[in-house]
Amino acid sequence: MDKAIKSKFSLRTRPTSEKLVDASFKNIVVAMASMVAIVLFSIFAVVYYESTESISRYGLRFLFSSAWNPVTDEYGAFTAIYGTLFTSIASLLIAIPLGVGTAIFITENIIPKYIRNVIGIMVELLAAIPSVVLGLWAVFIMEPFIRPFLNIIYELFGFIPFFGTQPLGAGMMPAILILVVMILPIITSISKDSLNQVPSKLRQAAYGIGASRWTTIFKVIIPAAISGITGGVLLALGRAMGETMAVTMIIGNSNNFSWSIFAPSYTISSMLANQFGEADGSQVSSLMYAALILMILTLLVNVFAQWIVKRLSLKYQ
Repeated sequence: MDKAIKSKFSLRTRPTSEKLVDASFKNIVVAMASMVAIVLFSIFAVVYYESTESISRYGLRFLFSSAWNPVTDEYGAFTAIYGTLFTSIASLLIAIPLGVGTAIFITENIIPKYIRNVIGIMVELLAAIPSVVLGLWAVFIMEPFIRPFLNIIYELFGFIPFFGTQPLGAGMMPAILILVVMILPIITSISKDSLNQVPSKLRQAAYGIGASRWTTIFKVIIPAAISGITGGVLLALGRAMGETMAVTMIIGNSNNFSWSIFAPSYTISSMLANQFGEADGSQVSSLMYAALILMILTLLVNVFAQWIVKRLSLKYQ
């Protein structure tokens, strides 16, 4: 009896063909996974190589100069860097309460389930709209609609540098608002998934000790899901920094630096989209230098996202 049981559960001898299939599958998977790193490194190497002329010529001065004159062969990316960072962060500040609030509205039993499902589907469909379509909508509908309100702000607070330019059309503020529309589905979807993964026992325990619905949401549910929500927010930040077409159509594409959010401006992506097709000589190298800066900024955002999500996960485990 003991011998029968021992032989039944003993390790069988694997045939050579099975070992060969396992080894081949392992090598294929490793090779395919390595392709991601190889492609990323190749892109970084090509962009860096093409930008070496501008790096050696301008150095860090390229980051703090707003000059962009192909005639005199003088280039600087400060306006585009400022436009990229300001539009991304400003759109994030507007989209976070809207996105997280929508996620809470969808996941909590505030309204009937079928209405919540409809709202969730509409948010998902918003993410599927092409950026060029959103850009056209921003140019022909959104910007004319918000211009009277921006003019009122200008008339009341025009003495403040941030509102010191009269809104006459395309500018930084319409670009911020269209970015809000584009990153809102990302924040909402990831926040909704994070909130749905919170164990129901936490909610029931909070109700059991007498907590109200909103106390439970803000003191229990959101802290338990904060790592996923933060990851979604930083993912949306990366999307906002790299958005090209819609921002190019509505930001005004001006390299003249201005503190005003109503003035036309530039982002690195819109500058690349506008000028790369007609660039030659050292202008190509300068555009590649700007692209390298954008890659480094998005890489830093991703590294920071991984770090903050890990820290928050450890804090609220």
